[in-house]
Amino acid sequence: MTSKSETAGDGGQDPGETTVRVTVPEMDCPSCAQKVDKSLQRLDGVRETTLQPTTGTAIVSIDTGETSEAEVVGAIESAGYEVSGEPGDSSGEGIEVAPPAEIWRSSRAIKTWIGAAFVTLGLLFEFVLGGQNVALGSVFEFPLHLADGLFLVAIVVSGYPVVRGGYYSAKNRSLDIDLLMGTAIIAATGIGYFVEAATLAVLFSIAELLEDYAMDRARDSLRELMELSPDEATVRRNGDEETVPAEDVAVGETVVVRPGEKIPLDGTIVEGTSAVDESPITGESVPVDKNVGDEVYAGSINAEGYFEFEATSSASESTLSQIIEMVQGAQEKKTEKEQFVDRFAGYYTPTIVVLAILTAALPPLLVDGGATVSVAGLSHTFVGSWQTWFVRGLTLLVIACPCAFVISTPVSVVSGITSAAKNGVLIKGGNHLEAMGGVDAVALDKTGTLTKGELAVTDVVPLGEASETELLQYAAALEQRSEHPIAEAIRERARESGVGELPAVEAFESLTGKGLRAESDGETYYAGKPALFEELGFDLSHAHARPDGGTVVEATDEECDRDDCADLEAGTLSQFEAEGKTVVLVGTATELLGVVAIADEVRPAASRAVERLHELGVEHVVMLTGDNEGTARAIAERVGVDEYRAELLPDEKVDAVESLQASHGEVAMVGDGINDAPALATADVAVAMGAAGTDTALETADIALMGDDIGKLPYLYALSNEANSVIRQNIWASLGVKAVLALGVPLGLVSVALAVVVGDMGMSLGVTGNAMRLSRIDPGRFFDG
Repeated sequence: MTSKSETAGDGGQDPGETTVRVTVPEMDCPSCAQKVDKSLQRLDGVRETTLQPTTGTAIVSIDTGETSEAEVVGAIESAGYEVSGEPGDSSGEGIEVAPPAEIWRSSRAIKTWIGAAFVTLGLLFEFVLGGQNVALGSVFEFPLHLADGLFLVAIVVSGYPVVRGGYYSAKNRSLDIDLLMGTAIIAATGIGYFVEAATLAVLFSIAELLEDYAMDRARDSLRELMELSPDEATVRRNGDEETVPAEDVAVGETVVVRPGEKIPLDGTIVEGTSAVDESPITGESVPVDKNVGDEVYAGSINAEGYFEFEATSSASESTLSQIIEMVQGAQEKKTEKEQFVDRFAGYYTPTIVVLAILTAALPPLLVDGGATVSVAGLSHTFVGSWQTWFVRGLTLLVIACPCAFVISTPVSVVSGITSAAKNGVLIKGGNHLEAMGGVDAVALDKTGTLTKGELAVTDVVPLGEASETELLQYAAALEQRSEHPIAEAIRERARESGVGELPAVEAFESLTGKGLRAESDGETYYAGKPALFEELGFDLSHAHARPDGGTVVEATDEECDRDDCADLEAGTLSQFEAEGKTVVLVGTATELLGVVAIADEVRPAASRAVERLHELGVEHVVMLTGDNEGTARAIAERVGVDEYRAELLPDEKVDAVESLQASHGEVAMVGDGINDAPALATADVAVAMGAAGTDTALETADIALMGDDIGKLPYLYALSNEANSVIRQNIWASLGVKAVLALGVPLGLVSVALAVVVGDMGMSLGVTGNAMRLSRIDPGRFFDG
């Protein structure tokens, strides 16, 4: 099977190519997909196929000059699978999953229940009401009784879908479960073993129904994602409101959202305010306040207010649509364990089939009259007619089905990935889910990852007779014309503090690398680095010792007689600098109004996230930053990383990641997905922060934390470990049960019924149920501990 991650209509196709997307609900296992793929490959003009059993969809790239959509559908149906609905083409939005199936009321289910009823009646006459089990006639001198007739009806009714599937498997030269089971049913019937044939037909049909139900449960998680975005939107057109399908809304149109409604598309608010529940996108449960100019995402829920927004993307290109499509495509990137399973299954099934043939043919020839074999002190005498050994060979055929073994990994991967997506973590492939659990070190970018990435005023220290309000007024006034992030932080603090009207300033002048100056009321004011004020004549090393150790808010009673006195508390500037804060002094050439400290604030969850990573088993957590040594050291100490590396250029971050790989093993790099692109590409796993609405981050990272919540990192690591554990459990349980059953067949300890109930139906349900545990993992458990 050829995988292709290209989405419909991406512009990468040749002019004569188109992408056909169809829904094939019954294609729910890898062997089903293999059968469909072989049928499609016989068509001239088929370029690429992407078959997704976990979603029940097939994406086929064709040359329209050589084949058509109808022929694609015909090829799939010739493999024995019904195509649901009309095929979509390259103009579609590329998001599809098989609709919920009426499994227990389907034609297959009805035939199964009828067959089960006849088997029950047959067993009743065969073993309980023997006196009423009258002879009905004979075939080839073989007598047929009433029970035999009931079993034959059950075989025909319940076995027909199985034999039909086996026919299509043989036609497509696919050695799969349908061919094995169909062969076993026909062979058992042919030698007069009606009880075994009828039991196999009914039990296998029940197993198939239960597996369909389990797969449909797995698909539910994808459907839940798709149902997050409403199908309709209320649009303002020509002054009137219209309700239209969401896919008909054009970029730039105004969409109306009322309280309690879901947001249908991505956009920017142009009128109104509200609190919006963005948990479907970012996983953040606390509603986010939204005002004019803020972005909103499709699938979010408007909590209380009324607002209007301008659509910035079509329905098929929204952040939610990208998430859904990436989750669907994630199954194409197979994990190492899944690749191992596929290789193993390629040898396992033919080997067991050969053993089944040998079991049916050789023992009657070699152990005529009985033969005793001793192994490790245990002995067993092999006896029985050729019919007995033939049935044992058929039982091995049933055990040869690798279904539970093959689905053990993909079902777990889909469950883990969809669970993560619903909690605001987008994992773009099963290989990345597996790899994250094996990392030995985590490298964290500082700005935007451990910190918020936005400068803010952390301390305001007025000096002399100046008040905090006066200090902020002059600081904001001086910074009015500056576009520097530090200036914006000071102006924002002044707005938040409500300092009122700012003093009028003129003759504004930037002092490159030092600060700025301007005139107000005939006085020249300065704002800038400590070095600027040292040039003005202040001795910042001369400080006053405060007996209470408190913040300076007014001049002391005993005035200093030095002209260059800054009236600073001892250690104020050095303390701020040690904490990694940027210091801005404000004053005139003769008097300091005060000190404003600014910093990129550490995320509240950063320290706890690092602590939990250590507790969960990550050996080494390191911070990589281009910031200066002092700031890096201060942040590193606050968040508790094992190591920090400062003043790094982008290429030096790459070197840092490579050195970590050499010294510790596999490395996950967490950054913003843009500035850290080289380091992210070098790491074994690339994790992007705050990817909601950011196309670049969604495209470049292996894993994206949709919200700016570094607290999801421990959850991601724990989910990956849990998924790897579940996959291992499923693989070894499947192999172990099959091995035990296979060993028991020659000893006569395993019947056809037991092989179906335990080896096929039981294990398939077991591995699926085990995989579904991943969907119930609570992210908070791995953060709160």
